[in-house]
Amino acid sequence: MSATIFPPQAAAALTVNLSALTENYRLFRKMTGADVAGVLKADAYGTGVIPVFKALLHEGCRRFFVATPDEAAQLRGIDKACEIMVLGGLYKGAEDFYIAHTITPVLNCGSDLERWKSAAAHAGRAPPCALHFDTGMNRLGFAATAEIDAGGLDVRLVMTHFACSDEKDHPMNEAQTKAFAEIAKRWPDAPKSLCNSSGLFRNKEWHYDIVRPGFALYGGNPTPEADNPMHAVVSLNTRVLQTRNVKKGESAGYGATHVFEKDTRTATVAIGYADGFLRSGSSKAKLYRDGIACPVVGRVSMDLVIVDIGHLPRPPQEGEWMEVLGPHQDVDALAADLGTIGYEVLTSLGARYARRYEG
Repeated sequence: MSATIFPPQAAAALTVNLSALTENYRLFRKMTGADVAGVLKADAYGTGVIPVFKALLHEGCRRFFVATPDEAAQLRGIDKACEIMVLGGLYKGAEDFYIAHTITPVLNCGSDLERWKSAAAHAGRAPPCALHFDTGMNRLGFAATAEIDAGGLDVRLVMTHFACSDEKDHPMNEAQTKAFAEIAKRWPDAPKSLCNSSGLFRNKEWHYDIVRPGFALYGGNPTPEADNPMHAVVSLNTRVLQTRNVKKGESAGYGATHVFEKDTRTATVAIGYADGFLRSGSSKAKLYRDGIACPVVGRVSMDLVIVDIGHLPRPPQEGEWMEVLGPHQDVDALAADLGTIGYEVLTSLGARYARRYEG
């Protein structure tokens, strides 16, 4: 990474490639005849919702999903015409807020439905909504067999959500698709949506009218059993604060959990669990320098990580950079070392990073 791109006071540097993101969106459009919505919850999976929202609007996306009404209102302040659906449902007492900001709630239960009907009667019109049916997650949604009277409402979408689509042959996929096919028969005039990122890549018959890619839009692998078809969107580098020689038998970090088996050299870098580099990566994760892996030694601290650089032909100097996410380590690879999933890596991207948007 060029040292001139970010200011010298930047401890760690996050680059979001909006061109890669829009290329991913175009790939989805080529794959399906369904409308491709943008899932922007959790600050666009940690990448920064406003730049991502604007990039997708420019690309022609006109339907978006978020998790909360506040997330929706933030976007509504930028664009008045697109459809913004709140997956978390209709927050009790916030009905007027949804109507004032033209937010479409995804109704998940009878209480949501009755309160939205009441809000519609009070407003004197039929505000839009979506209906979410639970087909196996037991998380949010009406029962799959529920008979719903949505009279007086403008039902824009009937949907469910896959539990196991990232596992190609999981029996839950067939069970959910069969359950949703029965639901779809009861709502012949409403658009339907089943597919998340992984579902989009599994079976075209599952695409229905609207697909909802999230993780894959940001470069995550929707098909874990195969090579990643997506363009990487995020790169992250951290600055070297100090290098030092250490002797065999000395230790590193809190708790002295790592004892060096030979003389070597280490680098202490400016990233820690406060920045989303999870503590579970202690003595497991790695950073890269010139394409060479450098293992984390000892515990991850709040602000610092120690890595072994003794094997590098050209060790980094103070102020130079090491790769956390980039061409040699994507979000899924780092997640594996951290004992988590790429979703958590992305959504944990720290507020202290200097950010740059390109493309």
